[in-house]
Amino acid sequence: MNLLQIGFLGGTHEVGRIAIAVKTDETQVLLDYGAMLNHEPGFPMHVPPKDVDAIILTHSHLDHSGAVPIFYIHEKKPLYTNKLNLELTQILIADFIHLSSYYLPYEYLELKSMMRSNKHVDFGVEEKIGDIKFQLFNSGHIPGGAQILVEAEGKRLLYTGDFNTIDTRLLEGAKMEYGDLDAVIIESTYADEDHTERLEIEKRFVDEVTDVVERGGTVLVPAFGVGRSQEIACVLTAHHFEHPVAMDGMAREASRILMNYKEFLRDPKLFMDALHSVDWVEGWRDRRKATKTPGVIISPAGMLKGGPAVFYTSKIGKKAQNAIFLVSYQIPGTPGRELLEKGICVIDGKMRKVKARVEHFDFSSHCGASQLKEAVKKIGGNPKIYVVHGAEGNCELFAKWTRNELGLEAIAPKTGDTFKV
Repeated sequence: MNLLQIGFLGGTHEVGRIAIAVKTDETQVLLDYGAMLNHEPGFPMHVPPKDVDAIILTHSHLDHSGAVPIFYIHEKKPLYTNKLNLELTQILIADFIHLSSYYLPYEYLELKSMMRSNKHVDFGVEEKIGDIKFQLFNSGHIPGGAQILVEAEGKRLLYTGDFNTIDTRLLEGAKMEYGDLDAVIIESTYADEDHTERLEIEKRFVDEVTDVVERGGTVLVPAFGVGRSQEIACVLTAHHFEHPVAMDGMAREASRILMNYKEFLRDPKLFMDALHSVDWVEGWRDRRKATKTPGVIISPAGMLKGGPAVFYTSKIGKKAQNAIFLVSYQIPGTPGRELLEKGICVIDGKMRKVKARVEHFDFSSHCGASQLKEAVKKIGGNPKIYVVHGAEGNCELFAKWTRNELGLEAIAPKTGDTFKV
């Protein structure tokens, strides 16, 4: 009896650089190959490109995609993902090269080669790579984002990628209907906390934004360019927000791409209404005008590590009538986290106290703890559970819960571990 081998190359006990190798006697595929976005980028364990038959990518975020171009330095590997995912990955990696090229082992040439090597896969369509069959299914995380169901050696393996089972304004939640499985690789980003009920957080957010704007203030919403920015625009439109909304930075580019892939969205009409009502910031004049207009500015970067949001923070942060509403997870050590915890950020080149009001709204695109637990309960069969993509003890925490509550064999693997299923 041949066994299916799973190797964990990164993304264990951490959020970042996730990479998983799935191997039979004759075929090896990589599920994601991401980067770690610290001061200098970190990469997963090296795999000789000649040993890899293909790469399957769940979604465009750099912690899943940022190291994929390494496989295009000397040769071309087939890259399986949908075209929306591919286009969003291209803008994120191009930006990554622009910001961090000194530290990266690849450049634009490899990114181009990667783009040309794409094999588009629709959700639910079975594909074959050697003796490995797989399908992609909606993950509910960001537009185009997928879960991967692998079948090989008579075994069925699910890699959840980053996922969300709750419907949002932008996307339908992941359905998690996979029948009996032999192994599951699951994320645990929020294994230790639940998110606020969606409608409740939306309503609070819109109320608070309206309050600031009606008193003549401007609200900066630093948001990830892919997914969160569009979600926030949709939330404002769905709640009939009447004031100006400006969109800047990569969020514009990602929104323009999404217009061509409306079939991935839960409510294309709401999305188009939202985009038609926003003002696109096209240059410095628009930027300066936005800071003086009572209204909302949606702009990357979500953790204030770059992008136009840095400029906006230094302007909006100076006035007490303004507000900065963070809507994304803030990694420890990022300027967003500093702002949230200490109320400080760089204004005119110096670290200063911000006068604007600072709040965090938990608009997550990941499952909270209760949804993670529900997802595992729903799985059929008696699968081995491998918990990844969690920081600060969350991988062990969720593995332990799964063992104790469901009696399943659950492990929080370490980088370099391999298992046979």
